[in-house]
Amino acid sequence: MKNLIFNTHDIILLATIYQSLLFALLIMLVPHKRHKSDIFLIGFLITQAFIPLHLLINYGDGFKLIALNFSPNLYRVFEIAYWLEGPILLWYTRSLVYKDYRLSRIDLLFLAPAALYLVWVTIDFYALSYSDKYSFLSGYDWNQGTLERHLTGFARELLRAAFSVMCLIDIRHCRQQIRKRYSNADEIDFGWLNFLVIGFLVVRIWAVLVSVAILISVHTPYTIDVEFLGLTGNYTVFILVSALIFRSISQSSLFEGIEPISETKEAHPELEKVEIDPAVVTLIETHMTEKKPFLANILTLDQLAKQLQMSSRSLSNVINRHYNHNFFEFVNHYRVEEAKQILANPDQSTKTMIEVMADCGFNSKATFNTFFKKMVGSTPSQYRNKMLGK
Repeated sequence: MKNLIFNTHDIILLATIYQSLLFALLIMLVPHKRHKSDIFLIGFLITQAFIPLHLLINYGDGFKLIALNFSPNLYRVFEIAYWLEGPILLWYTRSLVYKDYRLSRIDLLFLAPAALYLVWVTIDFYALSYSDKYSFLSGYDWNQGTLERHLTGFARELLRAAFSVMCLIDIRHCRQQIRKRYSNADEIDFGWLNFLVIGFLVVRIWAVLVSVAILISVHTPYTIDVEFLGLTGNYTVFILVSALIFRSISQSSLFEGIEPISETKEAHPELEKVEIDPAVVTLIETHMTEKKPFLANILTLDQLAKQLQMSSRSLSNVINRHYNHNFFEFVNHYRVEEAKQILANPDQSTKTMIEVMADCGFNSKATFNTFFKKMVGSTPSQYRNKMLGK
């Protein structure tokens, strides 16, 4: 074979396709505890394979001629991935940060742009005869597109960026809720999710700039190097997908998610009007002092509520109103009290601060020191020296 089919830029697109599909295959085949989020992640990775495939078919120097001779219908088939990517990424994010997440009718409305695109592309392209499609595509290049098509591409890129922003908003909301529901916020790893969402947000913002450059170059007297911008975006996606695979291999398990906002106190203001039952307060305090559930370094609001045979909402309401603390502060208060007993005990004076921290349920030295000093007014070492007369 003497004719060049792929150049270096095409190989980057092929590598992105290969990596995305390989990553999706690994998620399907590698034994692990299955989650609904896996389905959304696989769907997202498939869109990341379809998008470079669309670029390769439409703009690959040698490959696009082969695709055209095979069937001109291939030219618009994979473009649907642009419109599906954003909703799937949002669903994936929500399936991680919300426990038992299920698609709602509002979630399904996010597919409306994809549905409208299908109607438009059917009328604009697939309704044409085979010969008309072939004739149109034979000499077609990106700078020959109509203003309508380029504006549609610009709107598409804005929409993709908007979905990434929505993902960040959900992550931020989750962070705000964590301290109300988890005793060790340090255990919750947002690294993977932040990297994924922010990484693709940067890529989508770049794609918006490419769309603006196309509009300026084609429909105004000014010229911008659109090809350079587009290739930069392709290489960035390749690097991003490679980094995602690397991080997925080394990352720890993601946490189990928080209850959706509809299950939390914010959605039930009537709880603020209910008088706190002293018997419930006694039950909680007895359980905390006798059973010491806070010694477990990972304790969630749901777990403690189950131990007390209470609803999570009721327990959260008591903690917030009676103790004027969130769950994070409430549990760590007991941990600090446990630490004070250990530090004041001469028989345990040989224990290191790391050992004391672990024995009390803390798994972050920074959190241990911060809470201890806030409650006691001194560092753990200073408190031990004072109590032991050193």
